[in-house]
Amino acid sequence: MEEIVIFIIYFIIGLFASILGSMAGIGGGVIIKPILDIIGLNDLSTISVLSASTVFAMATTSLITMLFSKKLQVRVKIASLLAIASIIGGIIGKSMFNRLLESFEQPDMLSIMQSIILACLMILIYIYQKKKDRWRTFTLHKTPIILMIGFALGSIASFLGIGGGPFNVAILSLFFSMTAKESSINSLFIIFFSQLSSIITMSVTKGFTELDLTMLPFIVIGGVTGGLIGSALLSRVTNTIIDRVFTIVIFIIICINIYNALKLLPSLV
Repeated sequence: MEEIVIFIIYFIIGLFASILGSMAGIGGGVIIKPILDIIGLNDLSTISVLSASTVFAMATTSLITMLFSKKLQVRVKIASLLAIASIIGGIIGKSMFNRLLESFEQPDMLSIMQSIILACLMILIYIYQKKKDRWRTFTLHKTPIILMIGFALGSIASFLGIGGGPFNVAILSLFFSMTAKESSINSLFIIFFSQLSSIITMSVTKGFTELDLTMLPFIVIGGVTGGLIGSALLSRVTNTIIDRVFTIVIFIIICINIYNALKLLPSLV
């Protein structure tokens, strides 16, 4: 009975993270990772696989759904350049993560570092989101600059073990003058390729044989279901609602990561 409850919990985590992730373009990994940290049933490597797989399933489902409904509006050049660069950055970020994980005697130290960095970045994004109407936005076209931005996005997201959606949405809004709905859709396009790259990188480096992936089917099914629901909602809601959902989710993520960091600090003493 206890195992069934845990299976349901993982399904619900994948479901709600993916509904919000698909709607707001944040992917879901930024929600899944800190929540699984709180639950504490998996190590960092396993959490990375669970998060990446769920986000990839969600992004794939959402994009296919929007493609068939003819509501997939992607700025192909910008999104493709960002995606390509984020893949390269993701490989570097994952390599940095693996090296640090091996060098730390206490894995909790890396978890605390991730939580603090993620909380700080989310605070910056939250401030931008609340004040963005007062900010001047840009429409960048130069390929080298777009590639540099994509590389940075991929490196940070991969190192933190998240899909990178919140960063994508903020960057697409600030540097490419996209609306909330445009940012969400283009962010999902970028996330699809970055998470595919992350899964392939993990499979050819450390592999999955030593990981306990019992919960993988349940959280991924939640991701697929959430992707279907989220993409349907995205096509029906306004930019204002998407902005509100994004802001609320970012605030929740900040609170969760601060809690995670404070919870793990005593273990280092």
